[in-house]
Amino acid sequence: MLSHVSVGSNDLPKAKAFYEALFGLIGLSKMYDHPSGGAIYAKDGKPQFAVLGPFDGKPATVGNGSMVAFYLPDAAAVDAFYNQALALGGISEGEPGARGEGGFYAAYFRDLDGNKLNAYTMVAA
Repeated sequence: MLSHVSVGSNDLPKAKAFYEALFGLIGLSKMYDHPSGGAIYAKDGKPQFAVLGPFDGKPATVGNGSMVAFYLPDAAAVDAFYNQALALGGISEGEPGARGEGGFYAAYFRDLDGNKLNAYTMVAA
């Protein structure tokens, strides 16, 4: 069972501002500050996501092939999440739209450190 995910950042103040503004759209809020200078974000008192400084003290790097996905209730929420991410300085990796078959509606973007994120929903096909 998946508990939460974390991404690294080399500029934690900027990363926290990005995620706090973005997560406000989907009901995630800061649960607490992390000793690395990052933060843990939660919904309903349960950790969901963290942005942290790497434990080993080395620079944060982006994993090739790694991605964090957020399930949202509908296409409008996906669009809003994606647009907010870009307004906050994120970079598009794929505009919102239908992907493949089966009603998968998704948008892809990178955060300020280059971590790849996905917002998606399932729509009636």
